[in-house]
Amino acid sequence: MDPNAQDYHGSQGAPASSSTQQAGGFMRPFALYEALPYTPFTSIVPFDPTILPTPSIGAASPAPSVIDLLNTQDFDGLNQEVRNTSPSKRVQQTLSQVQHLIERANITEFKFKTGPKASTGGSSSAVAPIASLASTLSPFSKMVYEQTSIPFRYPTPDTPGMTSANGQPPKVERITPVPIKQESPVPPPKVEHRAERQTPTNAPKNRQAHSQNRARFEIVLPTGAELERAQAALQASSSQGIASSEPPVSNRPPASQPPPQFAPIQPTPPQPAPQQPTLSAPPVPPPVPPPVPPPVPPKRPSEEVAAPPAPAAVVSPTKSTSQAPSNSQRPAVAIGIELPHAPTFNKSEYMAIPDEPDEPVNLSERKRKREDLDEELYGESLGFQQRSNAALHELNVFLQQVFEAENYAVHNRTSNEWVLLTVDGESTLSPVCQTKAQTLLAKVIQLNCFHKVPLQDLLRLLRFCENALKQADSLETKVEESWAPADVDSWIQQLPALETALKAARTALRMMCGGREDKQLYSEDTIDQSLNLFKRVMDGIVIPVAELRSSDNTAELFKLLSSHKKRIASLFNDSQKLFSQMSVLLAKIDTSDTVTNTLEFTASQLIFLETAHAERESVLDTQKFDGFRLVAMDMLSQIFHLNPAQRQGIFDEILTSLEKLPLGKRARTFKLVDGNSIQPVSALIMRLVQTSAGQVDETKTHGGKALRSDGDEEEDELADAVTGGKQLSFVIRDEDHGAIQYSTAIQELTALATPLMDTAKRNASYVVNFIVNRALTSTKSGDTPYRNLLDLFVEDFTTCMDNPDWPAAELLLRLLNFMMVKLVEGDKTSVTAKNMALELMGTMGAAISKLRSHVRKTANALDARDADELGLFLSDLAASALELRSRPETMVAWVGPYRATLEWLESRFTEDPHLASAISFIISDWGTKVCAGYDSCEDDDRERDQEFGRLAYRLRQMIQDRRWLSNEYSFKKVSPNQAKLSYSITLLRSQLCESFSAILNILLGSMASDQPTVRSKSLKSINQVLETDPSILDGDSVVVQLILRCSNDSSTQVRDSALGLIGKCISMRPELETKMIGTVVDRFIDAGPGVRKRAMKLAKDIYLRNKSKAIRSAIANGLLHRVQDPEESVRDLARQVIEEIWFIPFQEGENSASSQISLSDHVALMVQTVKQGNVTNVLDKVLQTLLAPDSKSAAASLEVCRKLVASMFELVDNPESGDSSVPSGRDALTVLQIFAKADPSLFTFEQLRLLKPHIDSMNSSEDLVVSRAVVVIYKLVLPEVSSVHNEFLTDVRNKLLPAVPKVTRVLLDDIVACLWIISERLDNSDNLARLVCSSLVAMNQMRVSNPNKPLEGMPRKQFERYSLIVGMIGKHCNLDGHFELFKQKLGPKMTGPSISKLMVDIVVPFASPIQPLDVRKAALDSVGLVCQSSPRNYVAANVYTTFQQVFDDQNPVLESMVLRSFKEFLFTEEKRSEQAPETAAGDGKGKKKRELTVIGGTNHDDVASATTHRFLKEIIRIATATQDEHAFLAVEVLASINRQGLVHPKETGVTFITLETSSNPRISELAFLEHKSLHGKHETVVEREYVKAIQSAFAYQRDIVKDPRGATVNPFTPKLHLMMEVLKISKSKNRQKFLEKLCTQVDFDVSKLELTGEEIPPHVQYARFIIENMAFFEYMTVGELQSTVYTMEKLVTSTGSTIAQIIESEVFQVRMDTIDGPAPEPEPTPVPVPTLGEQPNGQPMAPVQPVQPALPDVDIQRLRQLTAGSMILLALWEVRTYLRRLYNMGTNRREQKAKIQGKDLSRPPIKIQGVAGDKVWEEIGIIMTGLISRERMMQTCKAFVELMNVDKEFLVQDEDEDEDMMDPSTPPSGGEEDDYDEAGPVAGPGRGRKRKASATGPNGSPAPKRRGRPPRSNSKGPQGPPKKRGRPRKNPLPEASQQHDDMEADWL
Repeated sequence: MDPNAQDYHGSQGAPASSSTQQAGGFMRPFALYEALPYTPFTSIVPFDPTILPTPSIGAASPAPSVIDLLNTQDFDGLNQEVRNTSPSKRVQQTLSQVQHLIERANITEFKFKTGPKASTGGSSSAVAPIASLASTLSPFSKMVYEQTSIPFRYPTPDTPGMTSANGQPPKVERITPVPIKQESPVPPPKVEHRAERQTPTNAPKNRQAHSQNRARFEIVLPTGAELERAQAALQASSSQGIASSEPPVSNRPPASQPPPQFAPIQPTPPQPAPQQPTLSAPPVPPPVPPPVPPPVPPKRPSEEVAAPPAPAAVVSPTKSTSQAPSNSQRPAVAIGIELPHAPTFNKSEYMAIPDEPDEPVNLSERKRKREDLDEELYGESLGFQQRSNAALHELNVFLQQVFEAENYAVHNRTSNEWVLLTVDGESTLSPVCQTKAQTLLAKVIQLNCFHKVPLQDLLRLLRFCENALKQADSLETKVEESWAPADVDSWIQQLPALETALKAARTALRMMCGGREDKQLYSEDTIDQSLNLFKRVMDGIVIPVAELRSSDNTAELFKLLSSHKKRIASLFNDSQKLFSQMSVLLAKIDTSDTVTNTLEFTASQLIFLETAHAERESVLDTQKFDGFRLVAMDMLSQIFHLNPAQRQGIFDEILTSLEKLPLGKRARTFKLVDGNSIQPVSALIMRLVQTSAGQVDETKTHGGKALRSDGDEEEDELADAVTGGKQLSFVIRDEDHGAIQYSTAIQELTALATPLMDTAKRNASYVVNFIVNRALTSTKSGDTPYRNLLDLFVEDFTTCMDNPDWPAAELLLRLLNFMMVKLVEGDKTSVTAKNMALELMGTMGAAISKLRSHVRKTANALDARDADELGLFLSDLAASALELRSRPETMVAWVGPYRATLEWLESRFTEDPHLASAISFIISDWGTKVCAGYDSCEDDDRERDQEFGRLAYRLRQMIQDRRWLSNEYSFKKVSPNQAKLSYSITLLRSQLCESFSAILNILLGSMASDQPTVRSKSLKSINQVLETDPSILDGDSVVVQLILRCSNDSSTQVRDSALGLIGKCISMRPELETKMIGTVVDRFIDAGPGVRKRAMKLAKDIYLRNKSKAIRSAIANGLLHRVQDPEESVRDLARQVIEEIWFIPFQEGENSASSQISLSDHVALMVQTVKQGNVTNVLDKVLQTLLAPDSKSAAASLEVCRKLVASMFELVDNPESGDSSVPSGRDALTVLQIFAKADPSLFTFEQLRLLKPHIDSMNSSEDLVVSRAVVVIYKLVLPEVSSVHNEFLTDVRNKLLPAVPKVTRVLLDDIVACLWIISERLDNSDNLARLVCSSLVAMNQMRVSNPNKPLEGMPRKQFERYSLIVGMIGKHCNLDGHFELFKQKLGPKMTGPSISKLMVDIVVPFASPIQPLDVRKAALDSVGLVCQSSPRNYVAANVYTTFQQVFDDQNPVLESMVLRSFKEFLFTEEKRSEQAPETAAGDGKGKKKRELTVIGGTNHDDVASATTHRFLKEIIRIATATQDEHAFLAVEVLASINRQGLVHPKETGVTFITLETSSNPRISELAFLEHKSLHGKHETVVEREYVKAIQSAFAYQRDIVKDPRGATVNPFTPKLHLMMEVLKISKSKNRQKFLEKLCTQVDFDVSKLELTGEEIPPHVQYARFIIENMAFFEYMTVGELQSTVYTMEKLVTSTGSTIAQIIESEVFQVRMDTIDGPAPEPEPTPVPVPTLGEQPNGQPMAPVQPVQPALPDVDIQRLRQLTAGSMILLALWEVRTYLRRLYNMGTNRREQKAKIQGKDLSRPPIKIQGVAGDKVWEEIGIIMTGLISRERMMQTCKAFVELMNVDKEFLVQDEDEDEDMMDPSTPPSGGEEDDYDEAGPVAGPGRGRKRKASATGPNGSPAPKRRGRPPRSNSKGPQGPPKKRGRPRKNPLPEASQQHDDMEADWL
């Protein structure tokens, strides 16, 4: 509204004159009281006209008048600009704001009742012209009038409203005619048109056709200018009755014409834009319409723009067939409703497009709502003016009160509650007044009325603040550690004055931030005083208090300050607020560099301030310091944003301070919006990178310029140079212009956005390079924290990756991923670096996978939860983005995901101003994506390019003015879910997320790496990805195949990682169990204990989850076998798992039908497992452990076992069947036998009765297995059953006795034992006594009848049976009570009261050598059985002499009989010794002490000891003679002897160490366990025997195993690896001594080398055995490895120098007098020989050239000796070189020891990539062929001399060579003890000596060998040292600058 126009309200109650009425039924607007009856206000009585406000720009109540709201001076300025020049940007913005205010949506719409129809006054044929409505308006008001149109519908009584087909009101939309513009280099001429928002012109063409099928009525209310032009057109064409410049519509046939009020708009082809666009005629209120054909829906505004625009026909009502209006009735200005004709379907108008979601058209509207407009002009709310006036008044009142209080205080010289007087008598505000002043100042500044505050009042207030600051300068604020309580009290008393000064400083700075132009307010001294005060508080109070701890010498001060915690906390709060105000000050005004630098330093100091790890260690809560960190971050970000020249320094300060960061729980204290926490420095780095992408705001308060001196202009120029120097000038002025010149718009956006994003990328790259390069040189457990910090940063960035508040996270991760890919793919990258890269790539891949999963779920959820237009669009777009098929123009669309994300951030900006950096970054990123999308479009689509042009202009404006979007456009409210989905969609098409498949391929490819640690790390990384997206396992996944392949890897670490991944796969995809269970069970027998345990845990989970009996049985079978594992922890875990899966599930006492069924199934499973696997001997041990009294679950397990036994008895009668799922009775009895052995108390007498019928089968031999099971159960259970009927026992005995002569030995053993138990229960053993007595009589008769003759025929068979019966009865029965019976039958043979002695005396003679083998075997078996129960017979002369005879004969069959007897006896004794302490402990009273007759505690220990010592050598001989079962039996006997301590440890230790190398796993495992036990108990004794044991092991391998080499292949495993495993128990020092001693075993005296006829002499074989073991040992520490290598080098240098000199003198005839003479002619090149070594350049070592045409004959034996010695030393040097390369020890051994620190010697060595053992294995094999011929011996000697004479280790290097070469070096040839003193592990600090016998050059460097005759080792050659060829460093680190260039070129 024009403020200069008349304020017309109309006379209340006076009707307007008729001249104001318009034709066609329209009349002038009603006056107030005329319109009142038709309004809702009729209910208000009495009615006051003031209720309705005066119309104004505010358009709401209460609102001030226009004159008060809009400054007339500004309005006049607008008019002047319109008159003089073309509309400026200011005029256009003001016009846009006014148009927005009068939009229909922003004005309250009142629904009035329909008024009476106006009568047509007169029948004049001519209509008087209407005067122009804009004639009296000012230029700007006229511009508003002409360029504004308002959609309006005028309902009439006849047409109350239109409804759609379903009765709902139609949606009112606007039609915006779009003038056709052509792209040209110059702007088009000004065209008057309606100032409507131009909608996008690149809508899909199918939308055009679709829009024509929607019915809609639209009325356009034209502007005043349009009415005038329409009036003129009507007058000009009144004779024809039409008002259109287009061909008349009436030319159409009348039958097809629609009613006049629905005249259609005829579409026409595109035409050039005319000078004046045609306009729609103003609509008129139509009469009652006649029936009309079904209307064809017009296009929506956005859709119409996409179609070729056509001029709208201006149509007046035409004649109707029923009635034609006369001229008198024709209106002067016609208003018509136009409808398009129903078009015919034209296929050419349609096109096929990809299936992609259409862009929403109703989300974005031009011009934001009023409350979001410029606050300076319109305020934040409707009562803005009143609120600002009230705030200003309140501040003025407060200031007047303060000034009056000051006058009063100065006059009376006393302080009051308002004003305080300082020591100098100066006035200052009290703390309460300071707080109130700050509140009031903040309010007036916010309401934009700060400029109205009188300047003098502000200056007076500023003086108060300066006085307080001046007073604070005299205060002593620094906290001293030496303070006493009195000092603390004095300091506390100063805090109020200090707090007042802090508040005063904040008040002064707040006034400076108000934006006033008065330079008097901007006092540089005040700023300096405030800064100095803050700095003093920081350095003197905040930082010392933060670093103060309750320990050491500050404990007393800590307690004193803790008592004043509240006072100090208040001071901290004021300091923090002042710091925050300083951050605002930097943004508002220009300050000096001193201020900026001081604040920057303080902010950096606070960010990295070390606080206490626990609250009790801090004076204040640590959260107080976290608040300081956040403010410091804001300050640093502000300085970074405003000072581009200082950005590099800020980054350097942050990155170099990273070592100060904590790594524990206090690391992540920065809270994100979504509840997660990250490191504050991570947030700071992201914020700085985001800030880099925004333009620097150069607009600051002019008053602040006074703070900078004239000399600062140079610095301003420097800053301008950093930021680009010049301001860009742009051609494109508006959106339409951008659509026409779209290429120019894109270029302008590129010039603006690309440098900003390049700056952000450069800063991010700098940060990533710094952290990664530092992390590459550190470890997670090292001194520097960069490796751990890198993990923390990556975790923080991945946490923030999908958060719209932190868009820089994606950029940082993208650059980091690029570096990791380079590391993984680099050929020279170390294993450690590759592992780090794979780990981080796994983390990033998991984050990307998680993001994809989140997008997929959120998009599906939006369909149901947020099913609006935006939600549906995002849901469809997300599906396209996930498949990477979304088009670029859709991703960067104006209403696309970028816009939704920005709207969400903008809506939260007032709450969180820190979002400014995120908004700037996203806008710049959006701009670069738009430019890239435009460049990627190759086809020519004008509509799309025009939309790109519009978008480019908008984004350029948004970059230049962050608030442009909020000022110009409104957008539908975006929900948090929609915002996060929108941002996630943009991430899906980012370079990082699009590289997901590449990351996954790299991880999968690394699973096949040649380095085990890399394979393991890749598996762990794949695990991270699987946790977030298991879909990669679906189908025939290659991932599953690779994982299964890795489960059989040669590396234990890889197998362990693969098993962990298998468990993860099964948990996420249970259907993979069937495919992977076999692999899991196979790992039960893995070589690594950790792998076995992981496999068992995984199998337990599968067992409990899977119901398949086959799978469960396989798992249980494997677990039961692990109960006998050599590793104790594995055994314990196996028993625990068996308990958890077999017993714990049934501990609940349920008796329901389902539980009974489950129990029956479980019993069937147990039976099936025992049947299929050989676990009988294992299950009983498990049950015994489970039911042991010391078991925690013994009682519960006992009940479960009873249930199982009862359930099994239901199966004992089941017959055999073909169904494996139904257990047979035979199998059930086998399992019952195991339970009976474990705990006989599980059975009842009634259950025993059920087994009685199965004994009958023994006599018929139907099923001896069943019979034996029943007998065993009876044998075990009957002694434990309390009440058994004698009749039952008699029946059982009567059935068992007839079977004694018939059954086998095994069954007879059980039957006799059972018979003896029954006899004891019945107290009658006469039957057994008579049986054995008759057998003894028969055997005695055989001996008497055939003295000294072998038994043949039937007597022999009878003897075998009799001896077995006698032995079994003698073993189980004590028949001494039947002495009289035996005396009666065998009186002469009775030599004592013992019946067992009688049995032995009768049977032993049959074991003499004259008897056949079967008879001797039976006799020895019988004697052994009797001796088991009567051990005293072992020491009988006739018994041990017979045994000795057997061992002398060395008959394995007979020896086995004796050893079996020993084994059973020793095992029985072992059990007795274990049970004796338990029995003593169980005796509560302890009345009788254990009888201590001999060491050991049992009555037969003396017998055991005597027997063991007598036959120990024979037992050891048998154990080490073979590897069969006979040897294993001897090993079992030795193991029992060792466990009981019957012999000295050294007597069995060597044997066990020897047997550890056996290829029989049963022998080696048992020997390992016993060796480990011996070493743990008698380490010192056993260590002395290790050298002897190694010699014995070599002989065992050479003679018994027939493999004298020191390791096995596939993989390479040293044969002494079990011994090294035992040595892990020892200290590192002991292991080091052992290894040194092992090396010395290789040494030799060349003159004493034994030369046999073998291909390889014995000592050479022994040396090779040791050398190969040492090559493949797993060294525990770096110190052990270093000591071993040094010992090897010492041996080669000492012994080798002697051998080399002998070879040179005796073999090659090298003399001293020939060295200085002329060199002879070179000899022809000999035939190549196998490689014997390596040179530093990695090439094969060339053999020594022959130096004489003919050599004298050398004694072949001497030559063999020298060759053998050379072979040993060459092999030793090969292993030394291999170890140095394998463990990255370098070659310069003289410096290596100094490089390694003492603490590093205890760390485990790390192997490097690419060094395999096959090469050294082959080299040693080639060396060992040195004795096959004379020529080969000569070559070997020459190679050794070459090795010793050419000291490659000390050759002079080039300057550009790296010192740490990775190639093998050669030893010095001299040096004995001296060389070792300088290089060995015991080297002292003294200076090392030179080599004694090596040739040296002029400068003391080793001289190379001359051509011709080889010089002696101590000769000097005339030639200088040759140029050494070497390789560069293995792991060069790329420089940051080069990496950045690569990133920009390849990745970004």
